[in-house]
Amino acid sequence: MRLEVGEIYEGKVTGITKFGAFVSFEGGQTGMVHISEIAPTFVNEIHDFVTEGQTVKVKVLTINDDGKISLSMKKALPPEEQHRPRRPAPGGKKPGPRPPRQPRPEPQPGPGRPGDFEWQGRRNDSGSFEDMMSRFKQTSDEKMSDLKRGNEPRRGYSRRGQKQ
Repeated sequence: MRLEVGEIYEGKVTGITKFGAFVSFEGGQTGMVHISEIAPTFVNEIHDFVTEGQTVKVKVLTINDDGKISLSMKKALPPEEQHRPRRPAPGGKKPGPRPPRQPRPEPQPGPGRPGDFEWQGRRNDSGSFEDMMSRFKQTSDEKMSDLKRGNEPRRGYSRRGQKQ
């Protein structure tokens, strides 16, 4: 039996691993169904969908030059069953249409946070690299002095409220 890409065949599951299932065919050829190709729903445990010795229908996806055969069980299903079913709504009712998504609000700039340095200089600045570095150093020094002033303890009173 010669397998052809795109055709559907019946084979027997000969082995199951955590990443897929191996399927053997009449001619002695063996291919693998990856876990993502087992079923149209999320597959956490392959044993929930197939067992060793089970006969399954598979579609041949690829045959590599070295003879590895890639198979799919979900693509061997009828077209209406190939798509992932939607989860039922609470209470067992069919889900209705989804409401339209609301656009995210534009991010608002924060009030003078210490990292608000403009890294991309204005394009119409035709200053040299040294000029840009000196401006950066100046703004950096100003910000550091502001931070130090805010973190220094007040002089004149100790922690216990007594004058020194």
